[in-house]
Amino acid sequence: MNKRKKQSVLFHVYFKEWIELYKDGAVRPVTLQKYWINHQWLVELAPFLTLEELDRKNYQKLLNDFAVTHEKQTTMDFHHQVKGAILDAHDEGLISRDPTRKVVIKGKEPAPKKLKYLNQFELRALLNQLSLTETISWDWFILLVAKTGIRFSEALALTPEDFDFSKQSLSISKTWNYKEPQGGFQPTKNASSIRKVQLDWQTAMQFSQLLKQVPSNSPIFVDGRVFNSTINQRLATYCQKANIPVISLHGLRHTHASLLLFAGVSIASVARRLGHSNMTTTQQTYLHIIQELENQDNEKVMRHLSTLY
Repeated sequence: MNKRKKQSVLFHVYFKEWIELYKDGAVRPVTLQKYWINHQWLVELAPFLTLEELDRKNYQKLLNDFAVTHEKQTTMDFHHQVKGAILDAHDEGLISRDPTRKVVIKGKEPAPKKLKYLNQFELRALLNQLSLTETISWDWFILLVAKTGIRFSEALALTPEDFDFSKQSLSISKTWNYKEPQGGFQPTKNASSIRKVQLDWQTAMQFSQLLKQVPSNSPIFVDGRVFNSTINQRLATYCQKANIPVISLHGLRHTHASLLLFAGVSIASVARRLGHSNMTTTQQTYLHIIQELENQDNEKVMRHLSTLY
């Protein structure tokens, strides 16, 4: 196909072929799915836009149309994925100028999100509801997430060889693809998610006994198809029995992080333990807790200063 003919190709068609050529098989299935969703948005918002018509004005209009029904961060994510294809088209000489330069990212105001987590007393009441027998169960799964703050998919992927009982640590190096019927191991969310998480002595001792008969490289919790909703329902039942707010497994991760922050653990240490790519993510997620702690610190500063006279 000559250059002129390529330039007359519809942009969403080019984007589809670009995904198939460069992304299919090269990115995680969940990421690939986002590319296909964004392709559908291109078909809906710009069905007749060709490569040769793709200038700054038309691209900005495309982003503005997308932003009408999406929050700013989602619009930014859409822009980043689509921009990859546009820059390749520019490198190929199919677009004379980069239309993504100096774009303005808009979007709906994000709905206020209330972080759901338990306080120390509520968490203790929840853990008292668990039936921790001598065999591996989802109750042990709930306990481990509460004690470590690891992600749902990370916990599913754990094998006995991930535990170092002599050092009381847990290696996180993979996740379990619970969204697909066939399951299977897959990479972590990002490079920062590969980490070692320290275990308290009691949890380490409990799991050292539980895992004696489990093959070293087999997932300790997975036996067939796993559904997030099944375990969340079990957790909700225990919350109701304990007469505490109902939270999800992800809420247990927030609970873990919140308790560490209230205990005085640094943001940097909490970020590493959670596997966040940077401290900014941790700060943004737990902003209200950090502000509360800063208020407490201000009171301590004032009390200290008042004693200097």
